[in-house]
Amino acid sequence: MHPNTLVEAVERIRAGSAPDVVLAEFVDSFELAKTDRDRYLAIECEPKLTGDVRLDALVGAIAEYLAKQRRLGHVPQWVCDPARFLTSPWFTTASPSDAMREYLTFSSPAEFASRNIFTEEQPLRRARSPRPAEALRPTKTRTT
Repeated sequence: MHPNTLVEAVERIRAGSAPDVVLAEFVDSFELAKTDRDRYLAIECEPKLTGDVRLDALVGAIAEYLAKQRRLGHVPQWVCDPARFLTSPWFTTASPSDAMREYLTFSSPAEFASRNIFTEEQPLRRARSPRPAEALRPTKTRTT
């Protein structure tokens, strides 16, 4: 069963599950939610800190990013906690070259870069996620 809330996801990680798998499952659940209210409820409550400063910052970035990408109207206040920000840069690639660091610095979404997390342009991209252009395009109705 996929975690339905970010709190559930972090609890699974704290219990020993792999963070990349659990967070990907959470993003799937978030995207499959039926309403924006359900999506907001999935990120509204603050997950406990894990003690892993990178993971704690990443969780804050994920919540803020999802709220803004899906235009939920507001971002949970807990994402502003200083514990959700890194003091030194984290480049999310195995062995970043100078060129890769430069690319990630400029391509990272603000919700990640503001926390000193440097990643790809669409860090939560999943097969089920709407593409950015589709998310903004009005639904066409067919008239015949």
